[in-house]
Amino acid sequence: MAGQPMTIFQVAGRAMSAQLVRMNTTASNLANAGDVAGSAEAAYKTMKPVFRTSFDHASGMATVDVERVVTAGSEPTKRYDPSNPMADKDGNIFEAAVDETRELVDMMETARGYQNNVEVMQTAKSLIIDTLKLGR
Repeated sequence: MAGQPMTIFQVAGRAMSAQLVRMNTTASNLANAGDVAGSAEAAYKTMKPVFRTSFDHASGMATVDVERVVTAGSEPTKRYDPSNPMADKDGNIFEAAVDETRELVDMMETARGYQNNVEVMQTAKSLIIDTLKLGR
């Protein structure tokens, strides 16, 4: 299959897969918001996918792939709470620095991107079916 042009379904499918990774990392970030740890190193760190554009010369279309998932964002927030069982020797705990508002916006953008690709596939399918009906 090497050298064959990508179909619109492959382009949209790869974009949908990338959005799924983005949605999963966003969900993980939201699930870990407010988590605490006994050290800055052990505290949860926000994850973000890094996208890479892939251009298919045979078809002239571009799509996106997830290159890797990285930790990003602010350092954990240090808070004095000596009564917490996870507190370090100085009585500090470290709370995951997850910006819940940003994560919710990312989730909405991701859902819209995914839906746009579903609509691309549905439109392409309808056009193919209508073209086949012309041949009858």
